[in-house]
Amino acid sequence: MLKIIIGIIVIIGLGCAVRGVFHLRAVAARNQQEMAPYFGEKPAYTASLGKTLVIYYSKTGHTQAVAQRVAQYTGGELYAIETQKPFSNVPWLALSLRRQLKSGQYPALKEPLPDVSAYDTVFVGAPVWWYTAATPLLAFLQQMDFKGKAVVFFSTQGSNYGTYFKDVRAKAKNARLLPGAAFNNLDASYDAAVDNKILTWLNGLQTAPEKEVLVGEQFHHK
Repeated sequence: MLKIIIGIIVIIGLGCAVRGVFHLRAVAARNQQEMAPYFGEKPAYTASLGKTLVIYYSKTGHTQAVAQRVAQYTGGELYAIETQKPFSNVPWLALSLRRQLKSGQYPALKEPLPDVSAYDTVFVGAPVWWYTAATPLLAFLQQMDFKGKAVVFFSTQGSNYGTYFKDVRAKAKNARLLPGAAFNNLDASYDAAVDNKILTWLNGLQTAPEKEVLVGEQFHHK
């Protein structure tokens, strides 16, 4: 009986491993397809977005990297959302975050929150957790009033942004929403293409209709 149980466990493990390999290959192929238009000559920054603030939450550094590039090109200032108690990288962290999302009991944040009244355009970014926004960003949006400013959301994720943009846009109080952009977590070989994607997105914000959630069909994951 023990041999049968061990055999079943081994088969299940092998099946999960095979599915994981196919998933990673599919994600890599999709990344290559989506980023292909951004390999090439670097476009000039031509947007005029006024005084800019880039607000972000980042746990592993992916969102911070995008936020820093946005701030660099727009000449904007950075504001990092921080939790009062840092997240511990325990094995059950993912389940703990899922409970936060289901209960709506988000982590307490460090203060003060930024005053957006002096800015024309406010970028807001965070990673995707469980196919929606990271809980520190959701906590931030509970407290934040954007005071009629132009607000542009962006996300970082492994492969799928889920309902991130729908959820954060619904929670953005008194915001004049402009189209956002989603960025998959890519290796260093894509750095130049990511820069080009950011610049293309920023340059398109002035002419994009406010009703659009994302700029460009290439950002829509099925």
